[in-house]
Amino acid sequence: MPDAQTTMPDSTAVRVALWRAMHVRVDPPPHVIEDEIGLQLVAPDEGWSRRPDMNPQGTSHFRASIVARARFIEDLVVEQFGRGVGQYVILGAGLDTFAQRRPEIASCMRVFEIDQPGPQAWKRQRLIELGFGIPEWLRLVPVDFETGDAWWQRLAEVGFNTGEPVVVASTGVSMYLTRDAVAATLRQVAGLAPGSKLVMTFLLPLDLADPKVRPGLQMAEEGARASGTPFISFFTPEEMMELARKAGFRDVRHVSAATLTQRYFAGRTDGLRPPNNAEELLVAST
Repeated sequence: MPDAQTTMPDSTAVRVALWRAMHVRVDPPPHVIEDEIGLQLVAPDEGWSRRPDMNPQGTSHFRASIVARARFIEDLVVEQFGRGVGQYVILGAGLDTFAQRRPEIASCMRVFEIDQPGPQAWKRQRLIELGFGIPEWLRLVPVDFETGDAWWQRLAEVGFNTGEPVVVASTGVSMYLTRDAVAATLRQVAGLAPGSKLVMTFLLPLDLADPKVRPGLQMAEEGARASGTPFISFFTPEEMMELARKAGFRDVRHVSAATLTQRYFAGRTDGLRPPNNAEELLVAST
């Protein structure tokens, strides 16, 4: 297993990976996305599926939100690849597995995964141990955000072409950043080549959340604060779109949970669907 110089991904990244695997194991088909590679990376104890935060019924809305955002972003990347976009940047990549699950697309692009050095070293080692390896087109880019490392500078050092369009994805990150840091990220991406796209998730204020999931969100917020990574920023869709416009994006739109439900969960009879007014998506174009 990984050596002492590596750091296990945080509990949030692990939970996301396990929820994606649980979707395949407990929810009936058709599956929104099929991803058990994150489960292989984590290699949890046998009883992982019996953890309280894995309860199939109690966490179904959150599980649905996770797989919906993953599928939406994947569809966007594939669509943009079809239009000639050859670069994909994942900010705060965590246990993302696009490169391993979709090599027929990823191998024709340059995929840049940006994350903290310790967890990324852990992931690198696990990918090698599991036989996936690190192909030339997959660039793992360690960035120490706590010391002020600039992710866009690190990208340039590993072959990112600023003159070509790119898809940039940032999921499950904005709530941990200050509003100024979110605005700075938006400005950096808005300055990329014309034809680039950003997709970013954001949390709505908890008092606006669907009452069915508000207790779960409050527990997540309390847990994050207790672990030293508190939720700092919440945005209404209007606030997030205004930030993106001020950053310089040409086209800005909000993708709601209701839109994701209509796109990926229509016709389901098991009640699986993302919660309204919890985590939603910003899509912005340069």
